[in-house]
Formats: sequence, C-alpha cells, structure tokens
Amino acid sequence: MPKTDPVDLTAALVRCASVTPEEGGALTLLHGVLEEAGFTCTRVDRGDVSNLFARWGAKGHDRTFGFNGHTDVVPLGNPDAWSMPPFGAEIKDGMLYGRGSTDMKSAVAAFVAAAVDFVQDTPPDGAVILTITGDEEGDAIDGTMALLDWMETHGEQMRVCLVGEPTCPNTMGEMIKIGRRGSMNAWFTVKGQQGHSAYPHRALNPMPAMARLMDRLASHELDQGTDHFDASTLAVVTIDTGNAATNVIPAETRACINIRFNDIHTGEGLSYWLREEAAKVDTEFGTRTDIKITISGESFLTPPGPLSDLVAKAVEAETGVVPELSTSGGTSDARFVKNHCPVVEFGLVGKTMHAVDERVEVDQIVQLKTIYTRILQEYFAQ
Repeated sequence: MPKTDPVDLTAALVRCASVTPEEGGALTLLHGVLEEAGFTCTRVDRGDVSNLFARWGAKGHDRTFGFNGHTDVVPLGNPDAWSMPPFGAEIKDGMLYGRGSTDMKSAVAAFVAAAVDFVQDTPPDGAVILTITGDEEGDAIDGTMALLDWMETHGEQMRVCLVGEPTCPNTMGEMIKIGRRGSMNAWFTVKGQQGHSAYPHRALNPMPAMARLMDRLASHELDQGTDHFDASTLAVVTIDTGNAATNVIPAETRACINIRFNDIHTGEGLSYWLREEAAKVDTEFGTRTDIKITISGESFLTPPGPLSDLVAKAVEAETGVVPELSTSGGTSDARFVKNHCPVVEFGLVGKTMHAVDERVEVDQIVQLKTIYTRILQEYFAQ
C-alpha cells in the first residue's frame, strides 16, 4: 500500500469544522482510515461529545504503545480577521493554514499516519492504541475521561502513552513535557450591607474586605519551585462589583483567581488555605464570603526514565536537537492519562495555536510523522 501522507491527512482534518463540541466529520474520517488499515475501531460517544478508540494488535498485550490527541478546535474569533479560509487548509509559502492546524490536527494526522504505516510495514509483537477525543478544548468531561472509563470497563490497557500536544516553544524538537502543573479557579463573593455612601457607618462595605483578601492572596509566596517545576503562581483575574452609582455602598462584590500549582500542593490543600484566608478577612471586617472552587487538574510528573528517554532519543535522531524535559505550560489531557499509564507529551511548535491565521510548517508535519515512527520502531525493538 502507498505511504500515508500526514500533510494530506492534516488538510482533510482541518477542512472538518470541528469546533468543540462538534465532531465535524473529523473522527468519522479517521475511523475510516484506521479501519481500512486493520485497526479495530470503536466510537465512544458520551453526552454531546464524540470520541474514537482504535487498536491494532492483541487486546491486553504487555507491549502496547498508545497515542492520545484531539480533533476539536477552539472558535475562530472574528472570521473576517483571517487572511486565509479558516477551514480551507490552504498551503502558502510552505505553511498550511487553518483552525486546528497546530493544535492539534497535524499531530493527530502524524501519529495516525505513523501508526498505519508502521503496523503494515513491520507488524510488531504487541499492540498500538489510539485514543482521539472531541472534547479537549471544552469541558473535557466526556472526552479522554470517557475513553479511559470505557477502556477500563472493556479491559483495554495502554502500557505507555504519548500525547501529541504542541510542546515546542520556538524550534522543532526543543521540548518534551513530562508533567504539568495543576490548575484551579476560585470565585469569591464577599457580602456586606448596602447603604448610602454619605453614611458608611450605617452600611457594611464589602469592597475593603475584598481588596484585603485579594492582596493577601496575591502577595503570598506559594513556594519557590521544585526539582522539576517552577514556582506556583496565583493570579487575580477579575474583581467585579457592577455598581454604577457613586452614592451607594454595594451589598456585595465578586472576584476570581486562577492558581497554577506544582507538586508541592494539592487542589484540596490549596482550597483549605483559600477558605482559611477568607475566614480571617471576614473576622476582621464582619463580612461573609462565599467561595466556589473548581479544580481542572492536579499537578503530575512522569519522572525521567525509559519513556522520556525513548522519546528524547527519537527526537534528537530526527531533528538534531536535544529536547528539554519540561513541566511548563497549561493543562492537557495528559492529566487524565497519567492515572492510566506513564505519559509524556511531544508535538509541534505551538506559536500560532488558538490564533487568527493559525498555521503550521508543512515540513514539520512530515518531520513529526518520522519522529513518531521512530518512537514506535524503538519501543517494539526493545
């Protein structure tokens, strides 16, 4: 059979308008490609989200390599701001344009192409599993989590997994992710008593209490970093009262913070600290603070070892670059996969992801397929 062209496959995926949670035909397309190549494919849809599980080889094999990725994309923003059709997949000056071209349809195309050609050219003693979701850019409740739940129920197991998120800041090959910081949001509503601003003693102004609380949180040093993580960060992202009257003390005010935390902390521990700090301010000012907290994911680390060595050697062999092992950046679906098996991330240069005129170097797509192919070859040669 002819080799699978990852550029053509990327273009076909980009033409699928799969703005989360719409499937847009992307998973249907991949289902056909993989099934024709001998993969056993199952749609694992949950809620309004479409997902695809594909396996080549024996179920439950001790040597099973997994890839994980997503075909859903973020909204376009202003379509008129695009210089190229956002779902056109047009190539200009060596760049393929389109929403999702960088994040992360190119990587999905690259690992699908690598897996298809690998199992046909050199059928391994083992299995290859692909888990592809349509819910990474959304709430991420019914995407990779649904796939992993289904796999557990049906006795499917990846021994190791590579997530194809863009990991390289500037140069192809420069960074592998071996972990991610945790992320959490907290919404505060500080309640006082409304009154006339000329008679502040008859009211209870929640604004000074909120200002004190936000200052205490933002000024606090959470830590100084760890061996593999930078220092944790806390950002006040909004303070909102919505009071247009200058002669009225408001009854309440609201704020939100985002914390990105390393492996010193847990979401539970930070939640306790936030509530404790709010209680101290309430005692000082006589206010009452309600708090809502959501934890998007805990921090995790796949310690440097066989998996990261395997990927790093393949990256260096194909790019000539020795990759840095990093835990920087936001969250990814690796935060779910890490509960299933050891996981690392490697993908393209991510400069234009989520941007207007998102685009990827065509040569990088081809190079990424060769890297993924080498990873498969070396894994099954061990």
